[in-house]
Amino acid sequence: MNKLVIILLAFVLTHITSNSQELLCEVSVLSPKAQEENVAVYDILKSSIEEFMNNRKWTDDDYEFYERIECNIQITIDNAISQTQFDASIQIQSSRPVYNSDYKTPVFIANDNDFSFSFQPNTLIQFSTDQHRDNLSSVLGFYAYYILGMDYDSYSPLGGTDNFLKAQQVVSNCQNAGESGWRPSENNRNRYWLVENILSQTFAPLRDINYTYHRQGFDLMYNSADAIRTRIVDDLNTLKSIHQIKPSSYNMQLFFIAKSDEILNIYRDSSEDEKRKVRDLLMVIDPGNIPKYERLR
Repeated sequence: MNKLVIILLAFVLTHITSNSQELLCEVSVLSPKAQEENVAVYDILKSSIEEFMNNRKWTDDDYEFYERIECNIQITIDNAISQTQFDASIQIQSSRPVYNSDYKTPVFIANDNDFSFSFQPNTLIQFSTDQHRDNLSSVLGFYAYYILGMDYDSYSPLGGTDNFLKAQQVVSNCQNAGESGWRPSENNRNRYWLVENILSQTFAPLRDINYTYHRQGFDLMYNSADAIRTRIVDDLNTLKSIHQIKPSSYNMQLFFIAKSDEILNIYRDSSEDEKRKVRDLLMVIDPGNIPKYERLR
C-alpha cells in the first residue's frame, strides 16, 4: 500500500470517526472570583470537557455531523479551594431542531448546584459506566446520558430508556462518593431524583409528552398549526396526574423551565377560548409560573 493510499485511508477513517459521535457540546467556564493564576486552568478545563463530551462515543448508534445533539454546559466556579479543587455549579441545556424550520426547541435545561470536583490540567478526563472514578467525570457522564435520553424520547415513544438506565447506573456507582447530589436523602432536586423519577411509572405522561409535543406536535406545526395547538393542550392535560401525585416535582419544574416561554408563544395568537383553556391548565400544573401565564389574558 503506497503512502498516498495510507494518507487517504487515515483521512477517511478520521472523518468517519469524527462524524459518529452524538453530542455537539459547547462549554464555558466562569469564575466571578477568579484569581489570575487560575485563569489558564479554567481554559484547559473548558477544552478538556468539550473534548470529553464531543469525542466520546456514548451509544452504539451512528450519527452524521448534522445529526449531533446541540447542547451547552456552563460551569460557574464558586470557590477555588486549591489549584485543582473547586466548588461550582453547572448549567446544562440541550435542544433539537424542529422539522421544516430553522428553529431549535429547548428540550432540557437544568441548573445543578451540587458540583464539587477536582481537575488536573495534565490528565485526560476518564469515565466508565461501571465505576465512579471522580466527580467531574461522573457528573458529565450522567448529564450526557440524560441529554441523550431526553433527545431520544423526543423522537420515539420511550426511546431514551437505555440512556436513562445508563444515567441511573452512574448514580448507583456514586452512592458512596463523598460529593453531594447523588443520594435520595439529600434533597428531592438532585441527580438521583432526576433519573429515578423519569424512569418511574408516575412520570410516564411526562415522557409521553416529550414525544407527542415534539414529534407529533412541533414537527408538524408547519402543516396544521391550529390542530397542533389543540393537540398540545390535550397532551399538557395528561400532566395533571403527575401534579396530583407529586406536586411541584423536580422533573415537572425542569419541563416548564424549558417550555413555558415556548408554550406562551404558541398560544399568543390563538383564540380567546383556547388561551383561557391553556392558561387555566398551566396555572394548575405549573403554579410557579402563574404570573407568566397571566399574560395569556
